Amino acid sequence: MAKRYPRQKGVALITALLITATATVAAVAMASRQQLDIRRTANLGDTGQAYLFALGVEEWGRQILIRDRQDNHTDTLGEDWATVLPPLTVEGAVVAGRIEDLQGRYNLNNLVKDGAVSKPDLQRFQRLLRALDIDERLATAVADWIDPDVDPGFPDGAEDNDYLAQEPAYRTANAAMASPSELLRVKGFTSEIYRALAPYVFTFPQRTPINVNTATAPVLMALVEGMSRAEAEQLIEARGDKGVNSIEAFMKQAALKNQQQSIADISLASSVFLVSARVRYEHGRLRLYSLLSRSADAKTQVVMRAQGDW
Repeated sequence: MAKRYPRQKGVALITALLITATATVAAVAMASRQQLDIRRTANLGDTGQAYLFALGVEEWGRQILIRDRQDNHTDTLGEDWATVLPPLTVEGAVVAGRIEDLQGRYNLNNLVKDGAVSKPDLQRFQRLLRALDIDERLATAVADWIDPDVDPGFPDGAEDNDYLAQEPAYRTANAAMASPSELLRVKGFTSEIYRALAPYVFTFPQRTPINVNTATAPVLMALVEGMSRAEAEQLIEARGDKGVNSIEAFMKQAALKNQQQSIADISLASSVFLVSARVRYEHGRLRLYSLLSRSADAKTQVVMRAQGDW
């Protein structure tokens, strides 16, 4: 019978310890992975539930807008739709929401009309950029991004040749913008410029007038060449929360006393709104943005949805 020497006993002990340690590490890793998978699954379920609550906020906004159009035919900041829905606890979730009249902003797709750049709309956009202390030369590049041709606008336009040299290379859309975030692809735009401009613009496939009852000061300044911020603030103060009841009344404001012609593409009512929903449910967090279109007979439908930043 062979004798077991101390060296062999030591090797056997080390091997046993190695096997035990490996098994322990594997067991801990499996348990940790299982806990992670359980938490991930729970988070997905919570986020899915939060999305359903967000759709409830969207429907709340839709019903408010339907009722509003049935009750009146103007849109002002003193109406029910303009009231922010504060955080509310609903069946274990915390929900909040608001409705914003997008026609208080400038529709970037207005830059192109009947397949060509609209000079009056281009000039209006340039005035908006100036009001925000942004280089107005960027307006031509935005128009080129949308218009269907491949000829750069003079002198500051940008078409395929400008973008094919980028890394990675890409082409102009040559189509209506689907989201204001497309501006980040346009020549000359930076994240800082986009953040400064984003609260004052939106995108919608059809042309839309600016609602003078809800427009902000920079957007009002874009309506007329030479309007100062002080004059735009006067218009906002004069309209108040109730707004003006006719275009004629708007044109008679002191800030417009030197305006000889009627201002084109303005209105007192709106058809495009943004419903923003914020929901917290257990471990789920969600922000949902719903673009709604409302017809003159109060029919309201969802045009698109987006999660995260609008």
